Amino acid sequence: MERPRYRIALEKEDFKFSAAHFTLFPDRDAELLHGHNYRVRVELAGSRLDDLGLLVDLDAAKRKIRALCAALDSRTLLPESANPQLQVDLRETEVEVRWRDRRYLFPLEDVVFLPMVNVSIELLAEYLWGALADEFRSGGPGASIGAVEELEVAVEETAGQKCVRWGRVGEL
Repeated sequence: MERPRYRIALEKEDFKFSAAHFTLFPDRDAELLHGHNYRVRVELAGSRLDDLGLLVDLDAAKRKIRALCAALDSRTLLPESANPQLQVDLRETEVEVRWRDRRYLFPLEDVVFLPMVNVSIELLAEYLWGALADEFRSGGPGASIGAVEELEVAVEETAGQKCVRWGRVGEL
């Protein structure tokens, strides 16, 4: 007999962040610096419930999602990983970024460096998915009860344009 599957969808009004970024493209072109009001949706799935009939500690999971969004909110998002198209000069109180003839100077406190080579919607979805999957793999607060086996994270940057990253929580 096949075990039942449970899927919880979380799409709260405050699962959002506003941030500036630009994406680099393979033809050596880049977007202008601009911003989005990103929205985040998360789905959790599994086949086991705990003794109280719960798949996950929803309050803890929602706190984690909100904390991830808050860390990105009202910031300029820049890639932390080496990208041969960008020159990044980190100074004491500011960050200078150069791409071709463009030069950007940001206050350091306004910037979040993300562990990615480019700030694209695909890599933002991967980043959030990874942070949440780590939480469930490590038995963090969101995983203190229940057993999340699969995770889906959608990041919408504009109405009708989003990226969805899904997979088994155990994958790296």
